[in-house]
Amino acid sequence: MAHTNPDTSHTNRSSSLDGKKVALVTGATSGIGRSTALKLLKKGFVVYGAARREDRLRELARDGVRTLRMDVTDEDSMSDGINTIIDDAGRIDVLINCAGYGVVGAIEDVDPEDARRQFEINVFGPMALVRLVAPHMREQGEGRIVNVSSIAGKVPALLGGWYHGSKFALEGLSDCLRLELGPWGIDVSVVEPGPVKTEWPHIAQESMEETSDGRAYAEMAHAVAESVEFKHRPGMVSRPGTVAHAVVKAATTERPRTRYAVGPLAKLTVLLRRLLPDRAMDFFIRKSYKLG
Repeated sequence: MAHTNPDTSHTNRSSSLDGKKVALVTGATSGIGRSTALKLLKKGFVVYGAARREDRLRELARDGVRTLRMDVTDEDSMSDGINTIIDDAGRIDVLINCAGYGVVGAIEDVDPEDARRQFEINVFGPMALVRLVAPHMREQGEGRIVNVSSIAGKVPALLGGWYHGSKFALEGLSDCLRLELGPWGIDVSVVEPGPVKTEWPHIAQESMEETSDGRAYAEMAHAVAESVEFKHRPGMVSRPGTVAHAVVKAATTERPRTRYAVGPLAKLTVLLRRLLPDRAMDFFIRKSYKLG
């Protein structure tokens, strides 16, 4: 169930907005989400940060963010959260879907329940929030939705099929939303970071080799795990704050771009995807893992 953190609650919030815009950021207690919430706060937004962990929400509340405990796989939790924002602030101007996680392993090796959960968090959760906020934005005559995707939504990769599939889906849905919601002044943008400086790549390495251990993809998993270190070396990764800067730009600029690729590897990948046919791209990807 969504609720506001008591540290940030007070009565009659809508009367204290003073013309400020209202933003909801999911996945707001760490990484890109946290950095985005704090940057929007500095820009004068009333920011609601949503996540599951209460201990981290308390930390966020101390920084001035109005916090909501929310699970993006729970429809009631999301509905309660949006109702709380509307009751408190009377409007919602910006939705930033930042919550997400990644399942790694060969498509046939990943447990079906894990694959479903991947899509619940990365696709169905964000779209459920869009369904909840769109009527309010339509009534306001304006709104902004920013979906944090990944360069994984542009190109395939070995042993990342379920994660990449979820990001491809998010990209396609975002394009459709942009067309559908545009007549009501609601803009939709996608932010596509490349590798980001977090703990996730190292967790993914271990998970990938564990999932494929002793199975048909074991050798491939070892090669992919080794390449993770190379792709996350200094100069190739972006800091969460750098990605958050692009998210905030998409949320605040008068005429936002439809897509923001962030980081050197992301920009290179977008260029290669435009230039190379599929078979050539397949060859390039396999060579990047030092596979024949």
